[in-house]
Amino acid sequence: MNDRKPQLYFLLTILAGIFVLVFFIFKPFLYALALAIVFATVLQPVYQKIVGFVHGRQGLSALATILIVIIFIFTPLVFLGIQIFQEAEQLYFSLTVGDGKDAVLNVFNSLIDNLQNYFPAAQEFSVNIDQYFKQGLSWLLQHLGSVFGSFAKMAVSFFLFLVALYYLLKDGQKLKAAIIALSPLSDADDETISQKIEMAVGSVMKGNLLIALVQGILTSVGFAIFGVPNAVLWGSIAAIAALIPGIGTALVLTPAIIFLFLKGEMFSGAGLIVWGIGAVGLVDNFLGPKFVGRGMQLHPLIILLSVLGGIGFFGPIGFLLGPLTISLLFALLDIYYSLMKKENL
Repeated sequence: MNDRKPQLYFLLTILAGIFVLVFFIFKPFLYALALAIVFATVLQPVYQKIVGFVHGRQGLSALATILIVIIFIFTPLVFLGIQIFQEAEQLYFSLTVGDGKDAVLNVFNSLIDNLQNYFPAAQEFSVNIDQYFKQGLSWLLQHLGSVFGSFAKMAVSFFLFLVALYYLLKDGQKLKAAIIALSPLSDADDETISQKIEMAVGSVMKGNLLIALVQGILTSVGFAIFGVPNAVLWGSIAAIAALIPGIGTALVLTPAIIFLFLKGEMFSGAGLIVWGIGAVGLVDNFLGPKFVGRGMQLHPLIILLSVLGGIGFFGPIGFLLGPLTISLLFALLDIYYSLMKKENL
């Protein structure tokens, strides 16, 4: 046995080096692969139903599932993205060469004039508001350019996502069996880990993300009803903000309500308040328990940090991968606690 230890250590060293090399090879595609794993987990029930319907043809079932994803998920997202881009472009030109800049400045100056009665120091801010406005537009232009200037990269990632999703659906069970066979844990513990991971994925995707999507749609509808411009653009921002606990859609609704009141549209402002509280604010309370179900529940502070930290680390997709990573961490910690408890018995 002692003679085999150097061989084992040598093999482990080579494996560690190969793992590092493979990581850097796959690094450009990690986001696409991570999304494929998430979607393969969520779509597994749909895939299994199709397998039964086509009498066990797994390749055909995986292809049909991908077609469903393209038709019912990504096609609407493409049209939504086009609409968001058009509204963002319209907003930018309105704020730079149109009358939108003057309208926004008038609203800000009106707000500052009202505040000066209580805070005289606000007068200094009103002098520099135009400079702050230009700096904000410059920052927005730089970041929008970096987002919309990478369509080619997004297209390649989308293609890799579809290919990975196809094979994960088709051969996912074989891959799972291979990982269980290589794992030093017992098969029962491996199955428990798999179930915890699936629960974590379902909790994030079917719970938080779906609720945020519904709140974003309702925010867009409310903005369109009460005359807030660029409703789809602000609704999409509200959907992302809805993932932040304690703040949520109020991050978008509150400035819109103030904007309407400062423009003198009292009825529209009051109506948006009622809509925000009644239609948007109560979605989480009514749909949350139904969608999340028995999924993993995270503390609101942890969700907040995971969303913000995920966006900072992963980029725009971090609003999904951040909470998912934290959920997986707690799932594995739960398994570790169970194993340690068994060892102590």
